[in-house]
Amino acid sequence: MSDSASTVRTAGGSAAHRVVVTGVGLAVPGLTFPDELLGAVREGGFDPRTGLTGREMRHKDRASRLALRAAEPALRDAGLHDGKAFTGDGDTTAVLVSSNFGILDSVCAFADVIARDTVTGLSPLGLPQTSSNVIAGSVAMRHGLRGPSITLCNGPTSGLDAVYWARGALTAGRAETAVVIGVEPSGDAVTKLLGGPVLDGAVALVLESRARAQARGARPRAVVGEGAYARGADPAAAVTAVLQGASPASVGLWLTGEDATGAPAGAPAVDLTGRLGRCSGALGVLQCAAAVAHFDRREEGGARDGAVLASAGSAHDDAAAALLLTAP
Repeated sequence: MSDSASTVRTAGGSAAHRVVVTGVGLAVPGLTFPDELLGAVREGGFDPRTGLTGREMRHKDRASRLALRAAEPALRDAGLHDGKAFTGDGDTTAVLVSSNFGILDSVCAFADVIARDTVTGLSPLGLPQTSSNVIAGSVAMRHGLRGPSITLCNGPTSGLDAVYWARGALTAGRAETAVVIGVEPSGDAVTKLLGGPVLDGAVALVLESRARAQARGARPRAVVGEGAYARGADPAAAVTAVLQGASPASVGLWLTGEDATGAPAGAPAVDLTGRLGRCSGALGVLQCAAAVAHFDRREEGGARDGAVLASAGSAHDDAAAALLLTAP
């Protein structure tokens, strides 16, 4: 790892510690499969009005319900869920969540109750919803995942950071499988704070070591961290750092945030926020899901060669981040 004057940090991956994505799940309004992040949208996509109901959703905050709806399809996609229950090793499976506004509505609602009725008006059933780790806890309890449980809520880079932290947990031996979820619920408090709604959806990835995926016969869909991960003061600095030692021409797709500076020459750029609205902490995880869709299309002969570069954050934020994903 190295630090420069521009506060960029990079971390490369070795062949012995390659981490791959083996599953993707979406709970994004109007969408069903990851390829719709980059192409045409099918009819009958996810509808929060009907998709977030049911007995299993009782007494859960909106962010947790969205996360649960994304996690199960991702586990099924990875071959770790048989339609009834999780079939992997719960003791070695971690959950990492990225969400900047996940509990904001719950916290504000509780504050309103205290201001009106004092603490005697609070319901103990809703108290867990004021914990920042309630989303990860809900997913872990539903599927019996007893590995590390981590929530990141550090601004627009949060999603890419969560993917990188998952990679670190796997390569350090803290877990053998990781479920990474990016989720942002839209509510009155969020809309008032930001001046407009956020995504109101979730996306989930399943990450594991390449060796473990091969041992159980799972199909790797993308390689995380084989090139590098970087943070910088702005997107241009992060992109420059992440491409050190790699040719910009090797990038076949650039998934940008709202700030599209530092573009690799010749790489087509796609801004998912242009299609989905403000994604905040879910953006980086959505970008990785789109990268999986890009590589799937390439296998079918429908996309150009090259790695996928994801970047998030702007010069106006505390930091920007970039992550390079390569084909399996």
